[in-house]
Amino acid sequence: MKFDYNLKNYDFRLVFYMVVLNVMGVVIMRSAVGADNFQNPQVFRQIIGSFAGLVICIGLSLIDYRRIARQYNLIYLVSVLMLVGVKVYGTASGHGAVRWIQVPFLGQVQPAEFVKIGLIVFYASYFHKAKDQINSVHTVLTAFVLYLIPIGLVLIQPNLSTAIIMTVIVAAIVFASNIGYKWIMGVLIAVVPFALAFVYLFKSGLYDHIPFLQGYQAARILTFLNPSENSQTFYQQMYSIMAIGSGQFAGKGLNNKSIFSVKNGNFLAEEDNDFIFAVIGEELGFRGSVIIIIFFLLIIIECLIIASKAKKMSGRLICVGMMAWIGFQTYTNIAVATGILPNTGVTLPFFSRGVSSLVSVYIGMGLVLNVALQRRDGVI
Repeated sequence: MKFDYNLKNYDFRLVFYMVVLNVMGVVIMRSAVGADNFQNPQVFRQIIGSFAGLVICIGLSLIDYRRIARQYNLIYLVSVLMLVGVKVYGTASGHGAVRWIQVPFLGQVQPAEFVKIGLIVFYASYFHKAKDQINSVHTVLTAFVLYLIPIGLVLIQPNLSTAIIMTVIVAAIVFASNIGYKWIMGVLIAVVPFALAFVYLFKSGLYDHIPFLQGYQAARILTFLNPSENSQTFYQQMYSIMAIGSGQFAGKGLNNKSIFSVKNGNFLAEEDNDFIFAVIGEELGFRGSVIIIIFFLLIIIECLIIASKAKKMSGRLICVGMMAWIGFQTYTNIAVATGILPNTGVTLPFFSRGVSSLVSVYIGMGLVLNVALQRRDGVI
């Protein structure tokens, strides 16, 4: 397999969008944790993760993604083993969830973030290999069974939000794989009874009978449905909405010392992680928030453009998978911060604290950049 790259096809726009968001993310994190400089341990770790992620991204962008995709079975196996390792060697969080493992020199690592990449590469290659029998029962059922294994391992951590993100990623890849609409409609019809049963159990107060739904997760949904009756658990989103609204159009400014700041009053929870968009809204205002959202939208559009020009189905599906990941996770995080969705614990790419999520996104975007280098002949 020869390297037939034309460096004129290198997508510097996509690199620019990522770097801008990453720099903004570090600056916002510094303000969120109240650090006086960038030597704060949390901020410094994020900076190191940013440089490492960018270097890995650029390096991967110059390696033929097809060489990596050929190892899709091994990548899937390693992904599953990592999730098994979390169950065996993982450390628990405050809610009792076991999602991290301690790695020498690296500290805490969340394997599920890297499994997202593993599933994208696996399913992109799987459907590319099976493109001539993509609508066969064997192909579809095998794909479904192989989906259930990692999703089940994530659900028992428990990590419902990550399982949902993985499901959206896989669904987007399946939809873009030229699979027949009869399969798509069949899945949608099959999902309806489960959705109705979910709603019924919640309305009947029997949500403890819903598999894989933990008590704190049910409480978050109940809080979202009836915030006035659950004010003690709605405070996170309530203060987040208050902070975003208080920023008005221009914001209060980064690292401001205003006594009227919701963040400075220590009212925000997880302000450097799940609710970092509240800091963006308060300190950069509507104007800054929209600019950041536009940059995320530009990344999504760029992934779709690269997908439309990809030489191979596997390349197209990798781009679609990354688009679904970035798009859905960004929307979900902002929707939670603004009270549109219940609290899910989903982070904001390039902004929220966490080297695992940052590096894993860069790995995926490195593959997208290589797909862009190998666009179809005659496509400008």
